[in-house]
Order: sequence, then structure tokens, then C-alpha cells
Amino acid sequence: MSPAPTRAKGRGRRSRTAGPSAPATRTDSIDVDALLADRGTEIIVCCGSGGVGKTTTSAALALRAAEQGRRVCVMTIDPARRLAQSMGLTELDNVPRPVDGVDTSAGGGLDAMMLDMKRTFDEVVEAHSTPEKAQQILANPFYVALSSSFAGTQEYMAMEKLSQLHSDENHTWDLIVVDTPPSRSALDFLDAPERLSSLLDGKFVRLMVAPARGPAKLLSAGVGLVTGALSKVLGAQMLTDLQGLIAALDTIFGGFRQRAEATYALLQADETAFVVVAAPEPDAMREAAYFVERLSEESMPLAGLVVNRSHLDAGVLTAADAESAGRKLADGSKAERGTSELLAVHAARARVAARESRVVQRFTAAHPRVPSVWVPALAGDVHDLDGLREIGELLAES
Repeated sequence: MSPAPTRAKGRGRRSRTAGPSAPATRTDSIDVDALLADRGTEIIVCCGSGGVGKTTTSAALALRAAEQGRRVCVMTIDPARRLAQSMGLTELDNVPRPVDGVDTSAGGGLDAMMLDMKRTFDEVVEAHSTPEKAQQILANPFYVALSSSFAGTQEYMAMEKLSQLHSDENHTWDLIVVDTPPSRSALDFLDAPERLSSLLDGKFVRLMVAPARGPAKLLSAGVGLVTGALSKVLGAQMLTDLQGLIAALDTIFGGFRQRAEATYALLQADETAFVVVAAPEPDAMREAAYFVERLSEESMPLAGLVVNRSHLDAGVLTAADAESAGRKLADGSKAERGTSELLAVHAARARVAARESRVVQRFTAAHPRVPSVWVPALAGDVHDLDGLREIGELLAES
């Protein structure tokens, strides 16, 4: 197991939240606008389980930062098309595209992209090989399968793409917002450097790239037995293709491994802020607790928790509703029935709010130093920039 990369030293601009072993000092809420305005914040990573509004939250943060003067690129690793739809784009691809309709009067701007793991893999090959070698690798049938569907490729390429965006020579963006895949796989990219090292240092890979001759007769015999058996199963040409690909990728991934470890260190630094998104439901809050604890173990800087689609403001009957109810009660039995139905709806919402409060209180008791913001449930889905602006305002006002 490869040692974890050395933790990058922060500049002390933002205090870190800690995991469950931290003392019970509570910071109540995230100052979202201060986080977005802080030029020291260069990366915001949004993570959380599926169906909690994580993509919408990522897009809303990116839009709000852009309209406050930041030059932002929002990248989704989730293959769903929700990010493009919410920004009025017909599609997203591996190249950041400008988002129209953004208020750029403060000097900011917004680009959006969706990770294409095969295209990113191809870019790595092309950037770190000669044209002839790159063409040979890209045409290799094993490479085509590896770059399209091999387990862990998405996480490797997410790390690579983040590194590319952050190290852009033209300094196109001063803030990158990353929308991760749903569920716990969202944090798999934290393991990418170690898993990649394990893959490349594995016995099978070393055996496949070992020379057919050498001073160790036992090794040569072992290589011969393995390659002979594989040749019978795969065929001589397929075995040659596999050996050639592994040898080539071993060279290419040496540099990628170093970049991945550098990106990992960047994720530990004060330039980065992780935002965990959850809904006030038991399963989602358990996932949120997992994320918080894992980030603490990895010394990743946690900005806080977004509790999305909450009903915690439903427990108080407004003055307008109370006055309306009073007038209806004065009108007789028909009005009383309408008022009864209104109060029944309110009672149901109040019960939901009470249940949500208990769920979140359990999380807060276990993680008292994690600041949070609450975003109320909206009547409809967010599907345009105006909707994202509303979410951004709710995030900042909570």
C-alpha cells in the first residue's frame, strides 16, 4: 500500500472542520458568499449521495461566484445531463463551454463541461507519447476497452482533468467547481493515486513487462509459463497487443501517477473546499456522515454541509395564513371545511419538519463542528439560470 502523499501546507486563511473526534465547538453556518469571494479558494468539490440536489447546488455555487466576479469552470463527473439542462445548454462535453445569460458586469464568467473519461485518457496518451506511439496505443483493442469501461478509469481521469484545469497555462479560471458522481463513489478519486500505484506495481504487470530473458532463470521460466498459458487462451496476437499496451501505459502512467499525487496534495490544501450535500433524510444523512468522516481522515478541508430540500420552516403558521383561516372560520361550515383541510396540510408539513429536524440533530450531535446551510424545498425543479440564482440566494441567506 503506497504511502499517502505529503499534506500540503495551508496558508491559514480558513479554519478546517474536523471529524467526530473534534471538540464540541460549533460553527452554525457557512458564509457562502465569503467562501465564493475568497480568491484563495480555487477549487470547490461538491459531494453527496444521489438525488439530493448536488448537481443543482454545484451549478448554483458556480453561477453565483461568476456573477460576483470570479472566472469559474464547473465540471460534472456525473454522466447525467442535469447540469447542461439547468444552464440552458444542449449538451456538455470534455471541453469547457461558455454559459450564455450570465451577468458578467462584475468581471466574472462561467464555463461548464462534463468529464469524458475516454477523451481525457486519449489526451493523456497524446500528450505523453510520440505521435507514432500514441497512434499505436489508441488503436490497441485492449486500450479501447480499458479507456471506456475499466473499473476506476473515471476516477483516474477526473483527477487528471482537474489537474489540467487547475494548471491551465492561460489561467483561464480562478475557481473550479467539481460536481462528483452520486453515492460513495464520489470520493473514489481520492484513492486514484494509490490504486494506480497498486495497479502499476502489481505482480501481473511486472510479469507482463519483464524481459523474456535475464539472469534469473526462475523468473524467465515463470514468465514463459504465464505467457504460454495466456497465448493459448488469448491467441498470440492478442497477447502481443496486451503486452505492448501494458509496457506503453507503464511509461505514460509514471507521469500521471506523479500528477495525480500532486492533485491529491492540492485537494488537501487550503485552496480547496469540500461541500457535502444531503437531504434531511436518514439515508442521505448517513452518507453525509460517511463523507465528513472520510474527508477528516484524509485531511481534506471541509467547508460544511448543505441540507437541501428541507421543510424546517414549515412548523410556524404565518400571519397571513392565520388571518385567512380566521376569515374562513367566520363564514360558516363550508369555509370551516376548507380551513380544516388547510390546517391538515400544515400539520402534515409540520410533522415532516419535525422528523427532518430529528434526523439532522443526530448528525449535528455526532459532528458538532461541521457548519451547515439549509435550503428549503422549492415548488418545482430547477431548469434554468433564474432557478439557479434563486438557489444561490437561498444558500447565501441561510
